Amino acid sequence: MAPGRPPRLDAKAKRELERALLKGAMAAGFATDLWTCPRVARLLRDRFGVNYHVDHVGRLLHALGWSPQKPERRAVERNEADIQRWIRETWPRVKKTPRG
Repeated sequence: MAPGRPPRLDAKAKRELERALLKGAMAAGFATDLWTCPRVARLLRDRFGVNYHVDHVGRLLHALGWSPQKPERRAVERNEADIQRWIRETWPRVKKTPRG
């Protein structure tokens, strides 16, 4: 057996964690279905009573075959219809074209 600290989650707890991850973050009480490291750390604390540093959660997820997700940053004021109209009407007029 390798020396070092014993794991905080046994095999049964890891299977239960994976089942919770598969149900989605919204089922765990989060506003969106995105699993970030801070959210998984909170799930581990609330459900298993185990504190993991946010940076270590990524290692745990990789060991389980998962990867943390990063939320896409978008402005709240973003208007998709205006963006699509700008791309369709204005962009072709202002973009540079190669000289031939």
